[in-house]
Amino acid sequence: MPHTSDLDALPYTLTAFTASDGENLAVYDWPLPDAPRATVLLVHGLGEHAGRYDALARHLGAWGYAVRGYDHYGHGESSGPRGGLPWDTRLLDDLTDIVDATRARMPAGQPLVLLGHSMGGLVAARFVALGMRPVDALVLSSPALDAGLGPVQKLLLATLPRIAPNLRVGNGLDARYLSHDDAVVRAYLADPLCHNRISARLARFIAEAGPATVARAAHWQVPTLLLWAGADQLVNPAGSRAFAAAAPRGRVQAHCFEPLYHELFNESPELADPVFERLQHWLAAHV
Repeated sequence: MPHTSDLDALPYTLTAFTASDGENLAVYDWPLPDAPRATVLLVHGLGEHAGRYDALARHLGAWGYAVRGYDHYGHGESSGPRGGLPWDTRLLDDLTDIVDATRARMPAGQPLVLLGHSMGGLVAARFVALGMRPVDALVLSSPALDAGLGPVQKLLLATLPRIAPNLRVGNGLDARYLSHDDAVVRAYLADPLCHNRISARLARFIAEAGPATVARAAHWQVPTLLLWAGADQLVNPAGSRAFAAAAPRGRVQAHCFEPLYHELFNESPELADPVFERLQHWLAAHV
């Protein structure tokens, strides 16, 4: 069904996509009236939904890029218990389905860019690391490459997914550290499509996929822009630093925005403007 954003942007459409196992995933499209330079596929973070990326999609549209996003299984308007994960590779399998469907509707030769934030950054990076489908470029925003687990959490993750993989608990994320913009925090807390659930299986995926992806950084092949927040309290910035240190510099451009919180593109304007500028320049050079 059609939706129109409240930010005076191009309208986006929200449709149901049937994944390979028959579950429905919500897909958002921000089309352009003219032929786009590329299509950017947004991969959102834990507990949120792709509709929160409307402002970012507006910027990308103004720069000449068509934008598509989708809600992960167990998130937003998609099927599944909130924060659930029926099998370990579910998020990667869904991204494969979405990439295939997106490629099928794109003109031949048009570039496809993955842009993943937080858990979505981890999913997108793992997808690229495993070579599940070719993409032309990758943008990572505060990717969850290091979950920052303590000894007790590591012990629980060593046992709980085997005993109760579908047990869902609070994800422990403190919304105050999403952004320095209080309006962003209030909107997140008031959003009925946001939740704070995470299953044991999903927690294990995040904990294991991050280090496994960092371990592949030295062999990275896809042009990548890595952006992370130096004051991030929701994922450990050490994961991004380790990836940046190991990755080939000609292939991966990395930048830390020291004073920013987790949601780089949702920061207050004076903090977010440099983030958007770096993204725009990198896309223009690499896509």
